[in-house]
Amino acid sequence: MSGDGRTILITGCSSGIGYTCAHGMAERGWRVIASARKKDDIARLKAEGLDTVQLDYADPRSVARCADEVLKRTGGKLDALFNNGAYGQPGAVEDLTPDTLRAQFEANVFGWHDLTCRLIPAIRANGGGRIVQCSSVLGLVAMKWRGAYNASKFAIEALSDTMRLELKDAGIHVCQIEPGPIRSRFRKHAIAMLRANVDMDNSPHRDEYNRQLTVEDRKLNADPRPPEMPADARARTAKEKGPPYRLGPDAVLDKLIHATESARPKPHYYVTLPTVVMATARRVLPYRMLDKLANKFS
Repeated sequence: MSGDGRTILITGCSSGIGYTCAHGMAERGWRVIASARKKDDIARLKAEGLDTVQLDYADPRSVARCADEVLKRTGGKLDALFNNGAYGQPGAVEDLTPDTLRAQFEANVFGWHDLTCRLIPAIRANGGGRIVQCSSVLGLVAMKWRGAYNASKFAIEALSDTMRLELKDAGIHVCQIEPGPIRSRFRKHAIAMLRANVDMDNSPHRDEYNRQLTVEDRKLNADPRPPEMPADARARTAKEKGPPYRLGPDAVLDKLIHATESARPKPHYYVTLPTVVMATARRVLPYRMLDKLANKFS
């Protein structure tokens, strides 16, 4: 079953997962409303043929305007919402100021919650539909140096599981996609947030930060990541000789298609091998062994 003109709001479409999914769902016949935070990205997406709306999850006024505009364009009804836009704030927990942690939750949790609650009535009015949350392997197992992001994704996991129970009788399926390592600009943005918000020079973890920055800068300079159209993403994934555990954004698109079009969507979609491994490990390993595994991959 394809989109057949049904409408989906996809957030965070400037690049990476959101970009590929927006174009991929449009190709399947969905009416896609694609959001981005910056005006330049909105203009670019619009020029590529997508219906667009501006959204900054960290700004409640922007969230309200986005929801109002979507409801205006859809006549008060909506078939699906894909909450995807987010960022990662690296840093040891002791190096995170309350304001830095608060900002992470504003963008990754509170903004998602606000937008979702504003749109649930429209999905209910449509007779049911789908809410799909782009979570993370770090919503399943915590890893070092990612405390703020871990916490935001654990929160999304809990809220989504609760909504799934509460909205079942309304015919609204709530699904979570846990991608793991995916080609995107996510790491580049995360490094920028580390430099902007963490006092690395005065941290007891200074040497570790410097080591990680050296590694990440080398990776990012060697492998720029332009936004990928679905066909380009699939072709690159098929021929890429990079790490076998990393997939392209097309892998998330495949899960989104199932979550929105299947008569029986899954509550959780584990995309990459690390996510499958960590989800299994969380269920079967004692905490000491799980800590060793998480420490190895942090």
